[in-house]
Amino acid sequence: MGQLDLIFREQWGRVLAALIGFLGGDFDLAEEAAQEAFATAAERWPRDGTPDNPTAWLVATARNRAIDRIRRERTLAAKLKELDLPTATEDAMEATTIPDERLELVFTCCHPALGTDAQVALTLRTLGGLSTEEIARAFLVPDATMAQRLVRAKRKIKAAGIPFRVPPAHLLPDRLAAVLAVVYLIFNQGYGGRSDLAAEAIRLGRALAELMPDEPEAHGLLALMLIHDSRRAARFRDGEQVLLADQDRALWDHAQLAAGRTVLDRALALRGGHGPYVIQAAIASLHAEDERDWPQIAALYGELSRLSGSPVVELNRAVAVAEAQGPEAGLEIADRLPLDGYQYLHSARAEMLRRAGRVEEARAEYRRALELAHDDAERRVLERRLDALRASAGS
Repeated sequence: MGQLDLIFREQWGRVLAALIGFLGGDFDLAEEAAQEAFATAAERWPRDGTPDNPTAWLVATARNRAIDRIRRERTLAAKLKELDLPTATEDAMEATTIPDERLELVFTCCHPALGTDAQVALTLRTLGGLSTEEIARAFLVPDATMAQRLVRAKRKIKAAGIPFRVPPAHLLPDRLAAVLAVVYLIFNQGYGGRSDLAAEAIRLGRALAELMPDEPEAHGLLALMLIHDSRRAARFRDGEQVLLADQDRALWDHAQLAAGRTVLDRALALRGGHGPYVIQAAIASLHAEDERDWPQIAALYGELSRLSGSPVVELNRAVAVAEAQGPEAGLEIADRLPLDGYQYLHSARAEMLRRAGRVEEARAEYRRALELAHDDAERRVLERRLDALRASAGS
């Protein structure tokens, strides 16, 4: 990845947030100006050299492109009066003049006037810099559908006069759930391969924790992301996914793991520190121990299941119960879950059935999991398990 590509990945969200704040919430003009600034950088920097402060240069250039666009539309005087901000000079702009307005942007994108899908899509587009095509793939919808969804979200922000700001303190708790969900989705998108997005989500998580120091779920989400991300380097080997039990722990970022556990301790110490993100972070921390405490993990999944009502969480509890009490106990839970079209139900049942000595049933479950698998790496893992089952049975 070239230097400009790296700067784009790391700074797109901050540059765009600064522009949206400068332009009073005009998402479309901000995106156009930001794109023009990056295009100008791609032309000039290889020839003239990268500026000492590339982010400041990009923001200043984009601001000037936006003002040029306003001037062409003959509304410069009215706009500048409304904005009360001067034209920036690229070479003179200092980093201290660029406020970090990403929090304002994420709360704007997650305004309750927007639907959940629109909130997530718009934040991925503006904060994460994902293309419309990438977001469409994440949502499993056609590109045109996602493009229209983004257009409608921006129009609604403009038409409803949604303010570009962090909400007042009394409104923060109600808005927090949507913001945390969006940040975690950005992290998961990055955890699948785009480390810049995972890092962006962690930066946003830190900012949220600083903004709301007494909110345990903000700390819980940050702890969860730090703990998961600490294992990034060990998750794949030769292009194949490595299960947690088989990972080389020497490759883990133990300093980051410790930092995540420190944040988790802070979350647990706060009043009300038993929400879904705090519980998930506690489970992740237990999974990172040398010897996993399966009864405790199962108990935490039970609490999370009661909070969420999710059958997927209940499946995770079944796996933990199988480890703590034996495969038949886990199967008793898994067998009553309404997840027939869910690949991981069948792979989990297959493993429990194998351990219980019910080989033919285990084979059938592995085959069903293979039918439902969409990822080549996961298919290869399932095929190896099925081959090993055949070999152990002498067939």
